[in-house]
Amino acid sequence: MNAVAEPVNIGTLITRTPDIKANSPRICGTGVTVQRIVGWYKLGLNPEEITRKIEHLHVRDAYAALAYYHANPDEIEQLLAEEAREHDRLAAEFGCNRSPAA
Repeated sequence: MNAVAEPVNIGTLITRTPDIKANSPRICGTGVTVQRIVGWYKLGLNPEEITRKIEHLHVRDAYAALAYYHANPDEIEQLLAEEAREHDRLAAEFGCNRSPAA
């Protein structure tokens, strides 16, 4: 008979810490933010493809990040907009036009 794995409470997969990533929601035990996962998702990658790009993540982490995003879209969209503004500011300051996802 196959043993059934203990269910994972997906609420334990996302955390915030004031001194890490400016308190942005991120995957527990990593510095990978929810908005980073969402950025890849918006580029057309599915969770399995995202975890191939960020190899230390488990596919459940990507799904948890996307669940967080869909439950809190305004927050994550605001964080993405702030990152885009900061990217544009730095690109203008240093004369660089590279995409943040590149």
